[in-house]
Amino acid sequence: MCGIVGYVGEKKASPILINGLQKLEYRGYDSAGIATIENGKLSIVKNKGRVSNLNSMPETEKSMGTVGIAHTRWATHGIPSKENSHPHYDNSNTFAVVHNGIIENYNEIREFLKSKGYVFYSQTDTETIPNLIHYYYTLDNDNDSEEKFLKAVNSATKDFIGSYAIEVISYLFPDITIVARKDSPLVIGSGINENYIASDIPAILGYTNKFYLLDNNEYAIISKDTINFYDISLNNIKKEIEIIDWDSTAADKNGFDTYMLKEINEQPTAIRETIYSRIPMKNNKFEKCNFQDLGFTKEYLSKISSIYIIACGTAMHAGLCAKTMIEKLCRIPVTVDIASEFRYRDPIISEKTLCIFVSQSGETADTIAALKLAKSHKATTLAITNVIGSSVTREADYSIYTHAGPEIAVASTKAYTSQVALLACTAIYFAEILETSDTNTLDTLKNDLLHLSEKIEEILSRSNEIKEFADKVYEQTDMFFIGRGSDYNVALEGSLKLKEISYIHSEAYAAGELKHGPIALIEDGITVIGILTDKDLAPKTVSNIQEVITRGANTLIVTNQELSTDNYDSVIKIPDTNSLISPILSVVPLQLLSYYISMNKNLDVDKPRNLAKSVTVE
Repeated sequence: MCGIVGYVGEKKASPILINGLQKLEYRGYDSAGIATIENGKLSIVKNKGRVSNLNSMPETEKSMGTVGIAHTRWATHGIPSKENSHPHYDNSNTFAVVHNGIIENYNEIREFLKSKGYVFYSQTDTETIPNLIHYYYTLDNDNDSEEKFLKAVNSATKDFIGSYAIEVISYLFPDITIVARKDSPLVIGSGINENYIASDIPAILGYTNKFYLLDNNEYAIISKDTINFYDISLNNIKKEIEIIDWDSTAADKNGFDTYMLKEINEQPTAIRETIYSRIPMKNNKFEKCNFQDLGFTKEYLSKISSIYIIACGTAMHAGLCAKTMIEKLCRIPVTVDIASEFRYRDPIISEKTLCIFVSQSGETADTIAALKLAKSHKATTLAITNVIGSSVTREADYSIYTHAGPEIAVASTKAYTSQVALLACTAIYFAEILETSDTNTLDTLKNDLLHLSEKIEEILSRSNEIKEFADKVYEQTDMFFIGRGSDYNVALEGSLKLKEISYIHSEAYAAGELKHGPIALIEDGITVIGILTDKDLAPKTVSNIQEVITRGANTLIVTNQELSTDNYDSVIKIPDTNSLISPILSVVPLQLLSYYISMNKNLDVDKPRNLAKSVTVE
């Protein structure tokens, strides 16, 4: 949940490192630091707070080194402070390290190193890494060499229990950086007379589109001209370069005040990019959905007894929408599970189970661990993510990608709607193979999918209606979201968005559950947001909304239905579409509501407190 950047080249490293950190600040923003090699010595500049603080520090201005590493932190071990910020030295100031991940056995390593005379100055697990590297380096009686340096890093990492992506520099070797990876993301960008390192592609996308993706238990020695890769036994290995076709400006704000507002407005394009190639047409007629990257057969799918969709947070809410779609179209029972719960409850899975793992980053630690558990039970695994070459795709049997482009704001918007759209296409694909739904039903749904983008644009064009309601309620401390069926799934996501960026306490309930307890909390002036898009369920939800109005609630209704009453405080009309995919439309006003409430409160919508974009630790 931290961001790391590295540079080896001929240019001044510090501006490149700071620029990369700013593009990674969604991964952590309670402290930041850089380390460079200056006149034969290591120089570290770090402090508590945002990356921008580094620019104002005198040491940064003096930095002229062309090799450096950098880190933006989301605190795990130790409070946010200068002492706990990365990079960390060893006691001799020979090695400097930045680290993303968690060393679970750091206490044991720390005690061992203390017994050898090492002293610790921070509360972090990371400080053990440079000291352990120094310990192994000094044990080796060979002359100083890159090979000796690599062996010391290799020996240290073999002692770790946990996850890590690390960058290591030393004044003894002023022209190289050594990196290593296990269960935390790391990419290496290839340039001309320079190379880059980062925990995520957007950090260095402005410098190169050529990337090497480091796998688990792999190492690299990186100079300005060469990148040499090694396995855990330090045998040389070859890796293929990947060309990433994201536009480098996709990680910029492009005239918007915030990344979140930009990404809300990018949803029409993101959904088009995600689904258009999946829904082919010929002679104005729909063909079967295009999933050549899966190639599932009727024989295989017919043997599937159940499907699990495993994810965390917003991605889990996308999975709930998919459950409705798959069960309706394919008649296969679907269980949606939180990844952190799935892995610990001995789930009933076998070779007859299909497990679908949804993750925006593809690096979510709990989701990856759940995937490994599913594979150990011989279940077929399918990953759905936005990041090519991410950890979840390398672990899964099959992978399909959303094409939302980089999502920088911590609170997910376009990644979520793209996930729901791609899962809808996947459900249609399964139904076509199994022949469980008639062609007319599926073609109608395909047509509705293809018109989603223009309908989202229509909603966005009327965003002032949502802003007006936000202006009235932003000072409230509690809100409720209600809906039935797929509308309840949207209520969950709307409530999460509000919590994430506005810090207003909110709860989501299936509308029929109100009278079973939560209605006790409804009182004069409290806000209740109702989602009504399923014509078969809308009348029931209307009755529930009347119950809260009677008790003095303010109401905002998001609907595509013609309602028989007008006693709501505000009604946001959205375009009609198939109820299976209505969550893609009905969530957009809720994203905007959370955004405008947060802006009214003068909060940082892109970087909400205590949260990070990519949750790479348990």
